[in-house]
Amino acid sequence: MKIFRHKTFWKFFLLLFAVLIGMGSLIYTENLVRKLKIEERKNVALWAEATRLISLPDTSQNVEFLSTIIENNNTVPVILTDESDSIISARNFDSRKIIDYKYIRKELEKIKEENKPIVNKLENGHFNLIYYKDSIILTMLIFYPYVQLGFIVLFIIVSYLAFSSSRKAEQNQVWVGMSKETAHQLGTPTSSLAGWIEVLQNKYPEISITGELARDVERLEKVTERFSRIGSKPSLTKENIVTIITRTVDYLKSRASSKVKFIYDYSNKNEVLVPVNSALFEWVIENVSKNSIDAMEGSGEITITIAETEKHALIDISDTGKGIPKSAFNKIFNPGFTTKQRGWGLGLSLAKRIIEEYHNGKIFVRHSEVGKGSCIRIVMNKDKF
Repeated sequence: MKIFRHKTFWKFFLLLFAVLIGMGSLIYTENLVRKLKIEERKNVALWAEATRLISLPDTSQNVEFLSTIIENNNTVPVILTDESDSIISARNFDSRKIIDYKYIRKELEKIKEENKPIVNKLENGHFNLIYYKDSIILTMLIFYPYVQLGFIVLFIIVSYLAFSSSRKAEQNQVWVGMSKETAHQLGTPTSSLAGWIEVLQNKYPEISITGELARDVERLEKVTERFSRIGSKPSLTKENIVTIITRTVDYLKSRASSKVKFIYDYSNKNEVLVPVNSALFEWVIENVSKNSIDAMEGSGEITITIAETEKHALIDISDTGKGIPKSAFNKIFNPGFTTKQRGWGLGLSLAKRIIEEYHNGKIFVRHSEVGKGSCIRIVMNKDKF
């Protein structure tokens, strides 16, 4: 719990830090752009005034100084027009296109929407208009905070994925540790029970119940084997899943309520060979079937269908239970998700882990209707991967 709080704090801190950086950058850049726009307009106005003065026949003007002012404007694109909007000259545009009148005219129409023109009053009541657009530097500065914001969003996503990956790795360690410890704890009493049953069978062979007890101990040994294999890559061998499913369901049938009816819908399938770890695959069928029994509250029908394509084996486990709402189709496979008052909500999560991580298959809710029942589909690869 302490580790979880620690990670939550750091997630919140990183998110807040990123948001503050983004907001601060946007506010600062906007302020800077506003100031630079004012400066650029002043510079263009100065350029316009220098252009006007240099054209006057007054010999007292410092022509060299005015020429310097005009020549120093090498960043702000400007277009000089007369009062009827005819273009007189242009500056700081693409040198290869500036001789094209249509190009300059098109740029003029764009500039008119960007900045208010500067009026350059001439003699005899005439005037010129100086249109200008933001310099390349200012344009880059306008887009800079959005680029920075993109990097911040990327930083948040990468950070979130890193934390999620770390959390998943931690969960995996807990899974493996708990599984190994469970297998260790089950091992000793299971071996002891097997020994006592052997004694009973030898001493009292007439007691039929010892056979059922032996089957239950065998099941306990399988459960122990399953838990011991969690965290280790299981070996897969091509086996007939029809046999495995039938064997698993027969065991469940003998221990389920008499009101639960199991229907095999694969009478035409004698053999479907799939690379599996039989101990773990049995666990999947068992968990999904038990989930169906719980959903039917101990009364109803469970139909198991096996079909196959060229590359896949398809197993559908349908029930006549209370159904699953669409909003929970994915949630039911999350660790800890359960609608029961008792239970840890690990059965379907384990099934998903075994099918998808160990067998490279798929398990999902094929269809469901609240109040009518559900169908869980398992897709298995027929070839080794």
